[in-house]
Amino acid sequence: MTTLDADKAEDLMVIDLEGKSSVADHMIIASGRSQRHVGALADHVVKALKDVGKKGARVEGAQSCDWVLIDAGDVVVHLFRPEVRAYYNLEKLWSTEPATLSATS
Repeated sequence: MTTLDADKAEDLMVIDLEGKSSVADHMIIASGRSQRHVGALADHVVKALKDVGKKGARVEGAQSCDWVLIDAGDVVVHLFRPEVRAYYNLEKLWSTEPATLSATS
């Protein structure tokens, strides 16, 4: 998260996945202003992971940089351009708040 803050990532969100998914314990979602910004964020996150001994993180989407996924085992990082993030809306998908239903008669 410190790397993303320092690199001016926007709308950072951490979602606790413990007990919800066996894929990871935490999901970090952030936006970059452009494809170049998303790519730079991804490069810096991967470097920061290596610096703390987390080698072998898998990276998907780095060719187009619309959406980059970094799978570091217990942490998954999603980096988006804002319009792509709005389209996929992962925050809503992983929300812990119950959906409200409106009754119509």
